Amino acid sequence: MFKQRKYVSQSGKEYTFQHPGVRSASQISDRCKNKHGVQQEYKIAEEMMQHVIVSPKITWDYFGDNKQEFNDVIGAAASFMEGVDDDKSNADEG
Repeated sequence: MFKQRKYVSQSGKEYTFQHPGVRSASQISDRCKNKHGVQQEYKIAEEMMQHVIVSPKITWDYFGDNKQEFNDVIGAAASFMEGVDDDKSNADEG
């Protein structure tokens, strides 16, 4: 099993992230870029919801019109996948 981390968003909701493995993370990063090498928000969010955020299982509808929660959770999941440790709102204690 790959590394997991619990994450508590700024609104207090808890999520579990699971690293997809280095090979899959590289493939995900490649799929999220346009032809100019620029990452696309829509694609990043799709990949995070499908492959990194394992609990709760979420879709676009989950966020409704809450763009702040969306940015917080998707950004944290992407940072986790890339190996960036951000303990600011991280609930993983042990």
